[in-house]
Amino acid sequence: MSIGQEVKNFMSQRVKVIFYVLLICCSLRGFSQPSAATAKDEQKTIYLFSGLGADSSLFRNLELPGYHKVYINWVPSSPDETITEYAARIKDQITVENPYIIGVSFGGIVAVEVSKLVNTKKMVLISSARTKDELSKFQFFFMRLGLYRLVPRFLLKRMNFLTYSYFGARTKMDKDALKELLQGTDIYFFRWALKSISHWENKQPPEHTIQVHGTADRVIASRLVHPDYRIKGGGHLMVFNRADTISKIIMHYFRE
Repeated sequence: MSIGQEVKNFMSQRVKVIFYVLLICCSLRGFSQPSAATAKDEQKTIYLFSGLGADSSLFRNLELPGYHKVYINWVPSSPDETITEYAARIKDQITVENPYIIGVSFGGIVAVEVSKLVNTKKMVLISSARTKDELSKFQFFFMRLGLYRLVPRFLLKRMNFLTYSYFGARTKMDKDALKELLQGTDIYFFRWALKSISHWENKQPPEHTIQVHGTADRVIASRLVHPDYRIKGGGHLMVFNRADTISKIIMHYFRE
């Protein structure tokens, strides 16, 4: 074999070795750095239960970086269905183990019942109740008389100063948001919810749960609840108009 041929063979072997080393390095780099899809899968999941008849827009001002948010969809209820029975159906929307849960108003009450059926990592109740004792017995009495049947459809379609005051909507943005939420509420679901709340019998506070309530809440009176955090001047819509403060509370609790 000539010297030129030996040099050629030597260089060919060197090139093969270099390509082999580069291939190994690239493989290790790809192995050590998870893809964007994998990173998303590793995010902790929060399931959000909105208020009565409301949709995910209620939560649009919450800032919860690092968490994958899933919004629970309200499904049609049966006329004589209890909240416990309803929760057993709606829990099928929860598909991850040990989820984080946020529940607002009526959504918080349903979330309490769901937490009895699903192992929950942590839960936050906003403008809501842990047990039946935190709800007005006066309202219970009249709802059990069947007065929920008398709630007219137009009550959800026409806003006035009493409606705005009751829900704590003060600014134009709050009023527009409330109008959007109530006008999208199904009257039959609304009546069923009022009836089912009046027959809610939960007396055991859920575990791994904090409660955030506004001092100016008129829907679920602040004097009846014993929250972990009281938001001074916060009304029933504070998850929307006090989102900065509530976001910080949620993030602090979830990261503990």
